[in-house]
Amino acid sequence: MHRPTGAFKYRLTLLLLGTYLVGAGCVHHIHVTAPSSDKATAPLPVSVQLEVPFLAIEGADHMPGIPLLEWPAQDLHQTIVEYLTQRQTFTSIGTEAGDMRLVVKAWLMLRAPDRYLYRVHLESDLVLSGQAPLKTYATEGEAIGSSVRWVTASDREPIAEATAQALHQLATQIEQDREFVIKPHHR
Repeated sequence: MHRPTGAFKYRLTLLLLGTYLVGAGCVHHIHVTAPSSDKATAPLPVSVQLEVPFLAIEGADHMPGIPLLEWPAQDLHQTIVEYLTQRQTFTSIGTEAGDMRLVVKAWLMLRAPDRYLYRVHLESDLVLSGQAPLKTYATEGEAIGSSVRWVTASDREPIAEATAQALHQLATQIEQDREFVIKPHHR
């Protein structure tokens, strides 16, 4: 019977350790908290049900040698609810059925020219219940990160900054459409 050599055991140990590190330690689990915000002049007098059907991540999972990102759509959903509640854009916003629905589709794009560039793109539809979208909004935020992504914070901070920019643009655009949004609701 052939016994494994010391070199073979060493290689096997390295292979198992490497597999463990890739599987367990190279995923950056992202959690973004609602950024502080200015308050709306006056809340739009509607209750809104928020839907985030998906959050696509482009770049991080496809670039060799960099850690993977995990940012669940539910986390973004919670961040949007907290942000718009704090800002008082609507009378209320949450998961319950409301006068309107706000459907936010999101993309996080990560590029690495020399420093990592994080771009959060939101495409949002404001929908009067049971009808076609009343208004569609496209917003984007961008932040520069570090040149390396060794720890989760190196991803979390620029993602939070880019998300804050995109949410600020979205809230501002919706608030500027106040009369347009209120009119169909009060017919």
